[in-house]
Amino acid sequence: MIELLRSRRSIRRYKAKEIEPEKIEILKEAALRSPTSRGINPWRFFFIRDRKKLEELSRAKESGSSFLKDARLGVVVCAKESESDVWIEDCSIASIIMQLTAHSLGLGSCWIQIRNRMHSADKTSEEYVREVLRLPADLRVESIIAFGYPDEVKQPMPAEDLEYGKITSD
Repeated sequence: MIELLRSRRSIRRYKAKEIEPEKIEILKEAALRSPTSRGINPWRFFFIRDRKKLEELSRAKESGSSFLKDARLGVVVCAKESESDVWIEDCSIASIIMQLTAHSLGLGSCWIQIRNRMHSADKTSEEYVREVLRLPADLRVESIIAFGYPDEVKQPMPAEDLEYGKITSD
């Protein structure tokens, strides 16, 4: 597991190669196996492969989401806020579990923050995504994760760059 963490990087450029259905099924299983507080599982996952929808969703934020248009899969991570007071944490855990699983399968990924971000001066990113996907009003959108075969190589972060000063040990 530590080797996955050492080598995983956010990937924003993807090859024009489709992700095999069996790998998508593994990502779905990983999402559903993610731990949640009290086993409530408030999350909902929307696996988007439609190129037109990915293009639309790539405009969810004023900046920082355009690379989604070239991904071969986007997973919109949502939750019913009424089901759990820690839905944000549960969605975040599921997101990173999917990203680590993707990395183990040779896929690249990158998180796109949606909650508390703006699509435009008068519309939130959450409202925009809800409109594009016709989601019910009771679903909160935490993030979108872009997935695809990497078309860039990034070196692991050197161990000496880790912020060990933020750890206290006795």
